[in-house]
Amino acid sequence: MVELIRLESIDKHFPGVHALKSVSFDLQTGEVHALMGENGAGKSTLMKVLSGILQPDGGTIRVAGNDVTIPSPHAAQALGIGMIHQELALMNDLTVAQNIFIGREPRKRFWRLDEDALNEAAREIFSAMNVSIDPRAEVRTLSVAQQQMVEIAKSLSHKSRVLVMDEPTAALNDREVHELFTIIARLKSEGVGIVYISHKMDEIKRISDRVTVMRDGAYVGTVSASETPISKIISMMVGRELDNTQADIPDLSGAPVALEVRGLSRGKEVQNVSFSLKAGEILGFAGLMGAGRTEVARLIFGADRRDAGEIIVHGKKAAIASPKDAVSAGIGYLSEDRKHLGLALGLDLAANVGLPNLGRFSNGIGVIDDAKLGSIARDYIKQLGIRTPSERQEVRLLSGGNQQKVVLAKWLLRNCDILIFDEPTRGIDIGAKSEIYRLMQALAQQGKAIIVISSELPEVLRLSHRIAVMCEGRLTGILPGGRETTQEEIMHLATQRRVEIGGEAA
Repeated sequence: MVELIRLESIDKHFPGVHALKSVSFDLQTGEVHALMGENGAGKSTLMKVLSGILQPDGGTIRVAGNDVTIPSPHAAQALGIGMIHQELALMNDLTVAQNIFIGREPRKRFWRLDEDALNEAAREIFSAMNVSIDPRAEVRTLSVAQQQMVEIAKSLSHKSRVLVMDEPTAALNDREVHELFTIIARLKSEGVGIVYISHKMDEIKRISDRVTVMRDGAYVGTVSASETPISKIISMMVGRELDNTQADIPDLSGAPVALEVRGLSRGKEVQNVSFSLKAGEILGFAGLMGAGRTEVARLIFGADRRDAGEIIVHGKKAAIASPKDAVSAGIGYLSEDRKHLGLALGLDLAANVGLPNLGRFSNGIGVIDDAKLGSIARDYIKQLGIRTPSERQEVRLLSGGNQQKVVLAKWLLRNCDILIFDEPTRGIDIGAKSEIYRLMQALAQQGKAIIVISSELPEVLRLSHRIAVMCEGRLTGILPGGRETTQEEIMHLATQRRVEIGGEAA
């Protein structure tokens, strides 16, 4: 293999933060080199230096053996370096081909756009990738996985020999992940070098050749992906061994029922779902993509209107027609899309904690007692271990794990005793996951009733006292949590489709 990239002793400072501390990294042809570390470790900052988004304060960058400066993303593209960000940067109203070649479109006479040549060039790239996407389709009509492929095609159109992929599978299902990995294998065989950033250990072991670990802005080490145990990589990332044991399942036989759902229905998305949840219990919801888990949560929280069904809170029928009604009933919902539905990213931490609780901080004439709100926010920063310079930090600048804790803080301040966690650790690193697990278990011990929806079966098994499994909008079974249940048993129920014969369910 030939060295494509070498970063030597890269340094980067931001006001009050030493983000990169003499970090080194290299990439070979035909290699997948995983870059790992907790949120805030410096991975994305290092890759932004490589892709020309940020300028280093020190160190050298070598591309194909030559020392270079990369003053802009355009300069990086000219050097054959492409970066696919976790937040896809496509224009929804343009076609696939227009997105791939934006600013470089083929022209006819009088500078008229040559749509035929544009579409054919895009079609050739997709053919080389063995991907079937219509270049004429508007990007808004594509699935997330297809949009990911468009981003890859866009990078390859620049003749990229280096691809940086930042959490590329965060929103993909298993089939789409398989398709992406097939593309990665093909690119490797053609000599493309790939920097792969992910928190998912199974992916790292599956596709990576080497793993480089960063911690607190510094280089920790580089190891072989195939020869290094996952426990060793995790220890390098967090600087300590994590407790991955299943929590003891408490005896809840005498605990009161906090939430009961009877015959909950909404079209084909949710069909006659019934279950109960006790105080102090963690009820996991498992199932494949589209099984209806999030839809059930949104119906309970009043975010969607139900066709039928009853919701009973602490033994009394609750009239929940909106999220406001649910909050009044003591239900808090931590959405899987915390950035858009759980947080006001442009506001500071204290403001976000106070949003559902403004009445507690108002002086009666619409003026917020800022000092009181700040004091309570500082209490939750300490209680939940939120890593932030102060309660006045904008939440958009916090890591994913700390953002999740801010969402939790606002519902704890509201004193919600029924909490719904929807994909609580999506996009969160290993160390932060462990902290979120500990917080959820502590809340259950305090008597909170918790629903946790997760696509990660080990997570469901580790956290849940019982596991509700869904398939195609139906609840197909409830299993005991922890060591009493296997992933195979969950998957059996998760694939228990209802077969239709002659238009009727059999």
